[in-house]
Formats: sequence, structure tokens, C-alpha cells
Amino acid sequence: MFSNYLIGLREGLEASLVVCILIAYLVKTERKDALKPVWTGIGVAVALALGFGCALEFGSQELTFEAQEALGGSLSILAVGLVTWMVFWMRRTARHLKAELHGKLDAALRMGTGALVATAFLAVGREGLETSLFVWTSVHAAGDGTPRPVIGAGLGIATAVVLGWLFYRGALKINLAKFFTWTGGMLVVVAAGVLAYGFHDLQEAGWVPGLTNRAFDISDTIPPDSWYGTLLKGILNFQPDPTVLQVTVWLLYLIPTLAVFLAPVGFASGKGKVKVPDEQGSQPSKASQS
Repeated sequence: MFSNYLIGLREGLEASLVVCILIAYLVKTERKDALKPVWTGIGVAVALALGFGCALEFGSQELTFEAQEALGGSLSILAVGLVTWMVFWMRRTARHLKAELHGKLDAALRMGTGALVATAFLAVGREGLETSLFVWTSVHAAGDGTPRPVIGAGLGIATAVVLGWLFYRGALKINLAKFFTWTGGMLVVVAAGVLAYGFHDLQEAGWVPGLTNRAFDISDTIPPDSWYGTLLKGILNFQPDPTVLQVTVWLLYLIPTLAVFLAPVGFASGKGKVKVPDEQGSQPSKASQS
């Protein structure tokens, strides 16, 4: 549940910040007439993300077991690739996000209503699709049949919406660089577990060999149905009897990715500010980033 809460919080906060910047810029520049198409684009993006998640869930139920495992494994690998790209992208470009969005919004204002809808849709839609895909693969990996992963993701998104609103109102200041660094690092750990389980799915589908070649089996020490086994499964996608391939993939992804992500050179150098003006266009609030 915690891992899905983290996914919802991280992706939801990115989307909330994007919406906050777009809306605040239009209000400050006295272009409130453009708010409706922007909200339309945001609504379409949210609907698309929900539809994508439903299509994954209900569409996969019509498949055979092998096909379900092949689909789950393939989408898990795709989701890990997207999330990895996302955390590195946000780490490197967060300081310039406001200026980038303002430039796109200025161009859209000159082009008309359709361009405004498309700008808002593209800005929010990517986060929504990534969230749907990663939550679905995480739920699939958990495989406990409970709604806890979905509840966790929902709570994370709800928290992100509240934080975004507080940013917009100028009531909250937070070091976004540190926030995205810590949550990004934790997401890399979660993604490593999803990737390992994705390869396990491919093994069960018969696409990859080595299903019976276990690296170790500590099921007696950490029973999967125990509270601590369930906790480790929910947070880290931990499996007490992984295959050699799962352990190998987990290590080959986690160690170099986390090392590069946490390296200060080229990622965390420099300082910047994220400014979110309030509705009246008064002095903007500041959230320092380093």
C-alpha cells in the first residue's frame, strides 16, 4: 500500500504543480477566459488515464494465464522504464519547469482554444498514463486480491491535490528538489521490485527460462502470509523464494540506477526557485530548490 501511495503522491504532485503553474499564470496575466479550455484539457487527460487503467484491468481478465503473465511482465518492464525516465527528467528539469510551461502556454494562447486544450492535456496526460500503468503493474505484482494498492494510490493522489492547492494559495513552502530526490530514490527501489517481478511473470509465461532455478528460499523465516511478509511484499515487492534471474535483474537495475540518480554532479548542482503566484497576482510564494 505504501509503495502505491508513494506512486500516487509523486506523480500526482507533479501533475498538481503543472496545473497550479498553468492556472496561476493565466490568472496573473488576466486571461481568465482561457481557464475553461485548460480545465477541459485537464479533464480529458484524467478521463484518459482512468480509461487506460480500466482497459488494462478488464482487458487482461479475458486472456489465458500465460497471456496474462506475458502482458503483466511486458508492461512491468515498460512501466519501470517510464518511471525511471520520469524521475531523472524531473530531477534535471524541475528548476526550469515553470519557464517551460509558460512558454508553451504563451504559444497556445496565440494559436487559440484547441491549442490550450492540447497543452493542458499533454502536460497532465503523461503523468496520468504513467500513474495508471505503474499502479496496475504494482497491483498485478502484489497479487493479493485486496483493494489496498488502489486505496494507497488514491490516497497519494488526494494528498498531492491538497498539496497543490496549498502551493497555489501560497500557504505551503517546501524544498521541492529534496522532495523529488527522496521520493525519486524510493521509487527506484520500488521499481526494482516491479522489474524483478515482471521478469518472473515472463518466466511463468514461458518467455524466459529459469522458473525453477531458485536463488534462495526463506519462506520458513519470512512467510508470505505473515504481517511482515505482507509488509515487505507491499512496499518492496519482496518475494521469499525468487529465481536467480529475479535477483540478478534486481541488482543490475537497483545499484547503478540509484548510484547515478543520487550522484550530485549534473543533477543537483545549482539553485533555483519555484514561484506560484496567487489569484490576485500578488507577490508569489516561493519553494526553494537546490
